[in-house]
Amino acid sequence: MNRFVNDVTIVGTGRVGLPLALSFLKNGLKVNGIDQDEKRVKCITTKKMPFNEPGYQEILEHHDFLLDNDISKISDSEYIVITVGTPLQKHIEIELNDIKQVINQVSVYLKKGQTIILRSTVAPKTTEFVRRYLEKKTGYKVGNAIFIAYCPERIAEGKALKELETLPQIIGVADAESGRRAERLFRHLVKDIFITDYVTAELSKLFSNISRYIYFAVSNHFMVIADEFGGNIYEIIKMMNHKYPRQIIANPGLTGGTCLRKDFGMINEHIPYMDLLLSAWKTNEYIPNFLVSHILKRTHIHDKTIAVLGYTFKKDSDDARDSLTPKLIRYIDRQVPKEIRICEPNFPLEFKYENGMTNHRMEEALKEADIVFLAVNHFIFQSRINQIFNLCRLDTWFADIWNLSGMNKIFFQKMEVPA
Repeated sequence: MNRFVNDVTIVGTGRVGLPLALSFLKNGLKVNGIDQDEKRVKCITTKKMPFNEPGYQEILEHHDFLLDNDISKISDSEYIVITVGTPLQKHIEIELNDIKQVINQVSVYLKKGQTIILRSTVAPKTTEFVRRYLEKKTGYKVGNAIFIAYCPERIAEGKALKELETLPQIIGVADAESGRRAERLFRHLVKDIFITDYVTAELSKLFSNISRYIYFAVSNHFMVIADEFGGNIYEIIKMMNHKYPRQIIANPGLTGGTCLRKDFGMINEHIPYMDLLLSAWKTNEYIPNFLVSHILKRTHIHDKTIAVLGYTFKKDSDDARDSLTPKLIRYIDRQVPKEIRICEPNFPLEFKYENGMTNHRMEEALKEADIVFLAVNHFIFQSRINQIFNLCRLDTWFADIWNLSGMNKIFFQKMEVPA
């Protein structure tokens, strides 16, 4: 693009940064990466994806992507993409320390003419904070010597390769030149680009995630109400949605993940009263408790063998960050069962869970199981549901929030399954 050795440096090559880096490489840019995770650096430099994201293993194998932990190498690139966001602390307060730490490191090696892109989800006014903080640290004026834009990623895990080149890119800036420079970069990926101010761009990302969170909370709330009245939520939803021309009700489920589970708090931090966002959070966070407390209305967990199928936060993913399954397991454990066996087919068998439990093959997890929680809607569980039933006794109870069985019931025994 200009006098710099590289076009782009990606700071942080996780699930946001690595797909973006490889997509830029695929489209002809010179890209390098910086990451402090030695295990991840070793994995990527040996041409292996550190996580599952369809299509990128082949790109990594056929392109040169230089990755190390040397932050000084940002000086070689015109664009610096920072993939560190603002996590939510446990008391509904955003955490700026991660992004401050990166900015402190970057500011030492920053050159005139470089453009900094914030990529991960951040709280409102974070980009303005970064602008002021960078000007304080470097003495450079944003919009003149250096340039800043907030360009949120909008991809869904498992769909990055397609969505990075099809979803419109939102660009938030405080000056026209930063906008022009950010647009020039993302024109290598997408045609549709919206340029706006910092806060509007930040809120567009947050609102997108929060609206889905609320959407799923409505379904989960209906599920709880239906079971309290002895109703069948899947039958209700099927009848409600059938040939209905307006709002379609989603199926219930465990609603987690690093975006959906926390993004509401970035806005809720500024609200001193109960509101729709906090209510949605309370509803979705209650669902693991619901599954345990309502199975207890039907059978006992104490001194029973419990199988939990699935551990990740979403279907066919190997990402367990902010999954609700650990919370489900903790509620099960409170009842002092004989044993809890976890089966996550997207993890290696040698994987050790935070509670010290080991991963199991499905057959091992289900052996003599008294209760089976179908915690994640992995395709493998749905496709092998008959095998799951065959491995269980007639009196085995199931908690099937995803309706993988097609029984249209959350709670049932194997003896209820049609022959």
